[in-house]
Parts: sequence; C-alpha cells; structure tokens
Amino acid sequence: MEQGNLRSQRRRRTLDRRLREAKLLLRGAIDTDHPVMAHIIPIRRCNLSCTYCNEYDTYSKPVPLETLRHRLELLGNLRTGVITLSGGEPLLHPDLDNVIRSIRKNAILAGLITNGYLLTADRVKRLNDAGLDYLQISIDNVMPDDVSKKSLKVLDKKLQILAEYADFHVNINSVLGGGIRNPEDALVVGKRAMQLGFTSTVGIIHDGDGQLRPLADREREVFLEMKKFEKKHFSRVNGFQTKIANGEASDWRCRAGSRYLYVCEDGLVHYCSQQRGFPAKPLEDYTVEDIRREYLTQKSCAPFCTVSCVHQIAYFDSFRGKQTRTVEPEPREQVVTIKKAARV
Repeated sequence: MEQGNLRSQRRRRTLDRRLREAKLLLRGAIDTDHPVMAHIIPIRRCNLSCTYCNEYDTYSKPVPLETLRHRLELLGNLRTGVITLSGGEPLLHPDLDNVIRSIRKNAILAGLITNGYLLTADRVKRLNDAGLDYLQISIDNVMPDDVSKKSLKVLDKKLQILAEYADFHVNINSVLGGGIRNPEDALVVGKRAMQLGFTSTVGIIHDGDGQLRPLADREREVFLEMKKFEKKHFSRVNGFQTKIANGEASDWRCRAGSRYLYVCEDGLVHYCSQQRGFPAKPLEDYTVEDIRREYLTQKSCAPFCTVSCVHQIAYFDSFRGKQTRTVEPEPREQVVTIKKAARV
C-alpha cells in the first residue's frame, strides 16, 4: 500500500511539474522581456576540490537567508521562469530548504546542482517537501582520482537513495575533457543513470573562461555514443555540442544577461559562471532595460562557448532578435579583481 501511495504521489508531482514546464515554455516563447532561467549562488564554499573547477572556494560563509529571499523576490519581480541553485555546494547552506520554498514562491520551477556527497534519505525527503523540481549531479569518473572525487563508486549509493525517495526530476551529467582520464567512464555513468530511471546528459569541460577545449578522438567517439541514448527532455536540447566536440565554432545568439542570469554570492548579475565581471551589476538595480540591452548584445566569447545552460536558453529566441551591440568580456584576472572588490 505504501509503495502504491508513493508511486501515486510521484505521478501527481510529475504531472504538476510538466504543467508548469508548459507554462514556462509558452511564456518564454511569446515574451522576451524576462529571464527564462537564473542561476543563483547561496554559498561559494565546496566540500570538494576538483582540479578543473573554478567555481568554488574553501572558506566562504553562506549567504544569509533573508538576503537570498530578497534576491529571489527581485528575480520574481523580473518574472524569472526557472531559478537554479548552484555553487560551490548548495547543500552546505544551513537554510537550503527555506531557500527552495522561496524559489517556488517567486518562480515557476526550482532546480539544484549538487555534487551529491551530502545526500541522505532524510535530506531527499526534505527536498521533496521544500518543492524542488530538478536536481543534477555531475559524475566525472568511475573511480575517484586526483582530478575528481565525483565518482560512480562513491556516489552510487546516493543515486540509489534518489531513485527510491526523490519526487523531483533527477539528471546525471557525465563529463568529457578537462583531464578526465578515461572517457569510457562517461558511458558507464550514463548507462547507470538510465538503469535507475534518471535522465542522462554529457557535458564537455571548458577552460577557465568557458571556452572550447577540443576533444581527443576517443573522447569524441564516446560523446557520439552517449548522444544515441540521451532521453528527450529540455536539457537535451544540445545540438550545439556536436560542433563543440568537433572543435568547431557555433553560430548562435547568446542571451546571457537577458534570458539567462547568473547571480553570484555578492548579488551581482553576470553573463555566466565563466564570465563573472560582465555586466557585474547589482541585482537590486537590474531592470527590464538591462534585459533588453543584453538581449541585443553579441558576446565575443559566444562562438567557442561550452556553457550548456546558456546555449539551451538561447533556443527560445534563435529565430528572432538580431544582436546589434557587441561586448568583449574581461580577461579572467580582471574578473577576479572585480569580484574581490564587490566583497569590500
């Protein structure tokens, strides 16, 4: 009886989520004056130290709950569709459940990107109760090594817990490039994800500025094999990755700063996690005029960009909105200087 009730509850929540997804897609298609997605950072600290990652530190305190609630209200005022928590490791935030509840008050959908280490059955149930819609874990290898500890060996029990208890959608992202030694591990991870009933994607690790780092021959072969068994879902809108895998430039219109926002722990809006420093404007002061300006702004980093979430959101407007303004993102060292200044 209990198992039947759990299945029924999952079906209801899945139907509710899909109805909200449809609302998001419709609104995103007919109106360009709002962000479709925002990533917000509740904490920069992480419990891991993967060598390819430039998005964490080992010391930052969590952003206070009331500060996050205010920022989420501001994103709600901009009519943001999906708000996803990233980091760092968001599960380190002591008030994460209340942050997710606040997202659900201010956006259509709530997402979470985590390394999965801190997941327990109780933690998953609390995420259910908070109203989480999506969770993504990137698993880098089958066995942990000095590049990454996000391995299937370590995380498989966490995946089993998610399969048993999660009412939200779970996606497992395999990765290629960036020093990952065994490209075949991505296939093992992807197949295990589908065996447990999750969706599976593959990502290509970028350099420190989010730019293309071409795949080797075997990595490219694995990438093409994984593309064959990806399930249909919005996060699978990733045809651009084929060009990335082949080391080719992509011809597309990046809408970062407009349809996609990245809000750092200091409350500044940036193009994305890899171009922190542009436009670096406080969310408090961000308006529809900023959204309209960045919608028309062509970013010089776009042709060799590998940041999947920004590419995916750009599909909403691929048929419209020629970009008449250009901008050259700052070099990485200037971004770090700006980021430090924002904390003073």
